[in-house]
Amino acid sequence: MLEHLRLAAVNIDGVLLDDTFSPLIHRFVVSRGGEYSADVERRIFSQRQDVAGRELAASVPQSMTGEEALAAYFAEREAHLRDHPVKVMPGAAALLDRLRAAGLPVVCYGGLDAGHFDAHLGHLADRFDGPKYICTNDVRPGLTEIAAGHGLAVGEVLFIDDVARVAEEARRLGAPFVGHPSHFEHSHQAKLMAEAGVRHVVGSLDEIDGALLRAVDEEAAAGIVW
Repeated sequence: MLEHLRLAAVNIDGVLLDDTFSPLIHRFVVSRGGEYSADVERRIFSQRQDVAGRELAASVPQSMTGEEALAAYFAEREAHLRDHPVKVMPGAAALLDRLRAAGLPVVCYGGLDAGHFDAHLGHLADRFDGPKYICTNDVRPGLTEIAAGHGLAVGEVLFIDDVARVAEEARRLGAPFVGHPSHFEHSHQAKLMAEAGVRHVVGSLDEIDGALLRAVDEEAAAGIVW
């Protein structure tokens, strides 16, 4: 059992579900003549939807409002997912079991509404605690709000996420963090996480094992997670 950590907050898309955002945002930008870069990812990923829409529009050499860009993106996403359905990541259920076996209640969070969780992770709902899913769209990235909602300090919550912007916020707050960056060939998240100083970056969910959880717990207790 762990000594310091009191909750695990696990991001939905890119951690428990496969990364369907990076490839589609990449296609949105390059198909319209834009240049896909680390800066584009930094400005769009894990932002509120209204902010992401404005940044999508700014990333292409066309005259689009943020609302138009967001609507076009979600229309393309819906069409894409009809032929390429969202998939649960390999090892997702086992990860949730390991977190709970270590004594950590588990919640899931992300920028889409709860229907997204219900549709794709509803069959694993019994492995989550409390509200089970927290939509953070209005409070991106939402780390402080997730911790406060459980009566905890951010230093008592382990965040597992695929986006470096969330890692940067975790570092600012002193929150424990494990990075699971996308394997998408054009993704910049692994590089951005390294630049952010993330100590623990995994290539698969299986790597988040008992030994890693104990190491993060010890670091959190000593105040040396970053």
